[in-house]
Amino acid sequence: MSKLSEKIKEEMVALVPPTIFFFVMLHILAVVRVLMVQGTGLPIATSAQIAVAALILGKAVLIADLLPIVNRFPDKPLVYNVGWKTTIYFLIALLIHYLDRLVDFWKEAGGIAAANQKLQAEIVWRHFWAIQILMVVLILNYCVIHELVRVMGAQQLRGMFFGPPRGSTG
Repeated sequence: MSKLSEKIKEEMVALVPPTIFFFVMLHILAVVRVLMVQGTGLPIATSAQIAVAALILGKAVLIADLLPIVNRFPDKPLVYNVGWKTTIYFLIALLIHYLDRLVDFWKEAGGIAAANQKLQAEIVWRHFWAIQILMVVLILNYCVIHELVRVMGAQQLRGMFFGPPRGSTG
């Protein structure tokens, strides 16, 4: 196997866990949003849009993990990295969620300033913040699991949850 194909395989394998997590997370958020806005005429994300977003988020997390600012506390108790990463990822998700709503209004208003004004006037803030609360809890879960895998290793964590692989002794 060439070095390029090995690197591609390595990247694809690394991309699977965060992508699956975000795929499930975004579907949960979409279902909650549908339940909150049913009958309001707001567009609801499709599974294909969610899949693309999950792939983008999965790759973004992998890239972010390479940045020194994201991994500021690798040798401290896990709560430091978990809290720090949750804060960073949540703030980014908050911005993306707001911009996503802004784009919806931009299509109607025709300009960014008018769209922002219309968004500020018409958004149901309780719904927006309900989604944010759910999002921060889901991101926190991701960060906890990610840090446990980093420290313990995927194999050991998998064994703790599902038991040792079949056929292994010990």
